[in-house]
Amino acid sequence: MDTDLMTSEQGALAAPLPTTLAAIPETARGLVFRMFVDPHALEKNDRTELLARLRDGIAAHPEIAELRVVFGMALCVDLEVQEAIEQLQHAVRLDPDSFIAHLKMGELWMRLRVCRKAEEHTRRAAALARNLAQAELSRRQGAAIRTLLRDGVERGGHGAVSGLRGLLRRLWSRGGALSPAEDPGR
Repeated sequence: MDTDLMTSEQGALAAPLPTTLAAIPETARGLVFRMFVDPHALEKNDRTELLARLRDGIAAHPEIAELRVVFGMALCVDLEVQEAIEQLQHAVRLDPDSFIAHLKMGELWMRLRVCRKAEEHTRRAAALARNLAQAELSRRQGAAIRTLLRDGVERGGHGAVSGLRGLLRRLWSRGGALSPAEDPGR
């Protein structure tokens, strides 16, 4: 290995950690890294361990918004959506000027097809972007949200209309009789 490279790596490892990374328990850092590389690579026991360690970190440092963002992302990987929403909302409240908190809150709402909320948080993230990478992330997410809105897949949006169309088709094909399970009036 090149000695200059080795020296720079050792220097990077010896440098003080940013506040957010320092707040993540050391036992969880490898799991956080694996989650960022490929969230599907984490087995159930890894996800459970990661969530437990991040909960410990939040108990020790409840005021660090970015730690709550990482925790919210881990909750999403573990499909604990309601708690993820709560953690990301808390991160936004702790730091209303956090690019990553708004971006991830917007992403979660987008994945849940709550497009207006997703659009609001993504626009805020775009306004908070401090470099080209952040601007590009928020631009791409905004474009994906606009596509969802245009295609009518927002919850309570045009998708609900297509479900009503299906119900009407079944009604007409049976000559007007709905089964008790299909009758929306019951």
